[in-house]
Amino acid sequence: MSEVRILGTGAYVPQRVVSNDEAGAAAGVDDAWITAKTAIRQRRWAAPGEATSDLAAAAGRAALRSAGITAGQLSVIAVATSTPDRPQPPTAAYVQHHLGASGTAAFDVNAVCSGTVFALSAVGGVLTHRGGHALIIGADVYSRILNPADRKTVVLFGDGAGAMVVGPAGRGPLVRHVALHTFGELSGLIQVPAGGSRLPVDRAGLDAGLQYFAMDGREVRRFVVERLPQLVKGFLHEAGVGPEEIGHFIPHQANGVMLDSVVEDLALPRATMHRTLTHYGNTGAASIPITLDAAARAGAFRPGELLLLAGFGGGMAASFALVEW
Repeated sequence: MSEVRILGTGAYVPQRVVSNDEAGAAAGVDDAWITAKTAIRQRRWAAPGEATSDLAAAAGRAALRSAGITAGQLSVIAVATSTPDRPQPPTAAYVQHHLGASGTAAFDVNAVCSGTVFALSAVGGVLTHRGGHALIIGADVYSRILNPADRKTVVLFGDGAGAMVVGPAGRGPLVRHVALHTFGELSGLIQVPAGGSRLPVDRAGLDAGLQYFAMDGREVRRFVVERLPQLVKGFLHEAGVGPEEIGHFIPHQANGVMLDSVVEDLALPRATMHRTLTHYGNTGAASIPITLDAAARAGAFRPGELLLLAGFGGGMAASFALVEW
């Protein structure tokens, strides 16, 4: 991709704090069980009147303030989400309207939890032709598609949005390299079975719970443990960077216990792994930009340090970005 710099970041999470005991009640699990399995202690769930576009717009406003630009200076808005407001129009159209950026190109990206880095790659090409600035937002409201009785999924997810403003020039962290992967043969591991053209929602489907998020947790873990280290190794080789040069690792916040088990195999000897899942859970496409924003606002990064962003999830997909702060 052509030169793209991160000019500002932002995030938003709903006000409602949901404890482990509350999240796991219908599934018959408690705080001790959830913490031991996931390292998640609480999460945020959207209020009844909040949709994905509302969270996305709030995060977008925060990123615009951080970048010091207005919505009128945007040439493109890309929203990474797998929980859109509606099947159509794109959630990005609602976000554009909320921000007052009429006429700006706006589109959605659905690569599930890898989506924000996919969107980052996509807007690089748009900026080459249109110039200006891009607003990239990862936003998901998973609480609306969770089966409250499924302990494998209901305890993992929170709602939230994270955003970044990027531009082709000026000062700011440089996106040095991006890589995207999809393994469609594993697409059945994470899915919402009903609601699309393959299986529209009907009464029988609702009775069977096919409108809910479903995941084969064991096989997803196998994918992450077996494939992520090799994909990271290949990505760093492509980027011409040694693993010892990575100062910060910002992964998708899938499951804290799983991240702890895989980070040693990644062999990033000097990298600090950043986590927000303890308080926010797995926020889908929002998890990387939320975590990036939290670390940036805490002053965790020094000029010249290298950050590795790593997304993985449904598709199955994996995405990586190397950022020089």
